Amino acid sequence: MGSNKIETVELGTGGPRVGVQGLGCMGMSFAYGPTDADEARATLERALELGVTLFDTADMYGMGENEKFIAPFLQAHRDEVVVATKFAISPDPDHPDDPFKRVIRNDRPYIRQAVEGSLKRLGVDEIDLYYMHRRTADVPLEESVGAMAELVAEGKVKHLGLSEVTASELRAAQAVHPIAALQSEWSLFSRDIEDGVVQAAAELGVGLVPYSPLGRGFLTGAFVSADKELTEGDFRRTQPRFTGDNATANAALLEPVRTIADAHGATPGQIALAWVQHQATARGLAVVPIPGTRKRSRVEENTGATRIPLTEQDLALLEPIAGQVAGARYADMTHTSAGRP
Repeated sequence: MGSNKIETVELGTGGPRVGVQGLGCMGMSFAYGPTDADEARATLERALELGVTLFDTADMYGMGENEKFIAPFLQAHRDEVVVATKFAISPDPDHPDDPFKRVIRNDRPYIRQAVEGSLKRLGVDEIDLYYMHRRTADVPLEESVGAMAELVAEGKVKHLGLSEVTASELRAAQAVHPIAALQSEWSLFSRDIEDGVVQAAAELGVGLVPYSPLGRGFLTGAFVSADKELTEGDFRRTQPRFTGDNATANAALLEPVRTIADAHGATPGQIALAWVQHQATARGLAVVPIPGTRKRSRVEENTGATRIPLTEQDLALLEPIAGQVAGARYADMTHTSAGRP
């Protein structure tokens, strides 16, 4: 098994050293329908065997349940893994029982409350990488990052991260405290962050952690129409790119991915991931994608993508895809870097 281990990289200047691919844990207990808990736990173990050391969760995934789910694994391998979690997305106080109604909070009292909750649920003394999950203009960014910096000084957090911020916001945050990582969506279908954000991260020495590098499974060809094929409760049924005419149009864009996969003896998903992994070399910064899965076979497939070299011809075939994608990433893009000036 050891020979199959992925390589490692420093995630941002002075950041943690991690495998060049991480694991998104959200779907193990949230958002993607029913889960085989035993298989999900086995997937965590298999990922670590393969050299995956960055495990990503958030307090809003199942309102804390995802952090609790991965806690036993983290505690059993505390010296081997880097745990990342996030704060900022909170239940709407006017609709506390509706999981689809949420508010964004970046204020100091909330941050301090959130970190204590995550530490308790994860069962750790210190969070390795703590992200601000979403940004709201209601609180000055400097105030939020200042509050996060206090957590570092107190030994509750090792490294700071941000998610879905603009280039100017990243620069402002870095001026307050070093930011190890920026987590934003980045894939063959989603390249918004290449318009300034990636360049700012490279300049500042901030690592990039692309989430949904497989387009929430769509780039693997696992489904075409979310509303027709996926189970009730799967949040992809609400996303514009995966339903109706958009889904049909976007499925047709996968043909060059399949062609390249055949040439490499790989799967379409591996080619999509290999493209994201290639961005580290192309852009001159650490790039650690966190594809989510709850199956051992998938994590084996995903990590295999780190060893697939794409040719210039491959890259040329893949280049136009993002510009042809139909539909937005979310129905409401307000709280994303692409949805703000």
